[in-house]
Amino acid sequence: MDIITEAVSVLRRDGVIVYPTETVYGLGADALSEEAVLRVYELKRRPLSQPISVAVSDRDMLAAIAAVDPVAEDFIGRFLPGPVTVILPAKSCLPEILTGGTGWIGIRMPAHPVALRIVELLDSPITATSANVAGERPPTRPDEVYIPHDLLVDGGELPGTPSTVVDLGTRTILRRGTGWEDVEAFLKTVW
Repeated sequence: MDIITEAVSVLRRDGVIVYPTETVYGLGADALSEEAVLRVYELKRRPLSQPISVAVSDRDMLAAIAAVDPVAEDFIGRFLPGPVTVILPAKSCLPEILTGGTGWIGIRMPAHPVALRIVELLDSPITATSANVAGERPPTRPDEVYIPHDLLVDGGELPGTPSTVVDLGTRTILRRGTGWEDVEAFLKTVW
């Protein structure tokens, strides 16, 4: 069994994996399993009032879990896959715990072949939060991952610059990360 198949098997059993993205190592669990998502909150020691983003493998999966208006559609077409987290209205198929009670969900479509393949093979979104305890530095190498997990998918050393977080409801950048200047320029054309 290869590592990607093994990762999917762990996820299907409500397990938690550490996986590489184009930014940092992520902590992944089946985003449609409330039990698995709760475990991620517990492992990270993250307050339940703070939402956790999810990773999807394609635009169809994204549209299945979030409401996408024409501006969001244009934005997604331009910036995803890539190091950007888009905040969109969550659909009811997602466990409410993921949104921290806000009704909004952060969505990543990582530009990393391993992350995309895991989500694609699972055929379900996974959590896309950094593999660290809340407030600590996100890991960029496997030996920096100290949070408990069931499986680590080694992707070598990663760049470490966080994703740019964009609220497409208000058309604002919430966190400047990789490529934020291009995101800001795009938002100015639609606001």
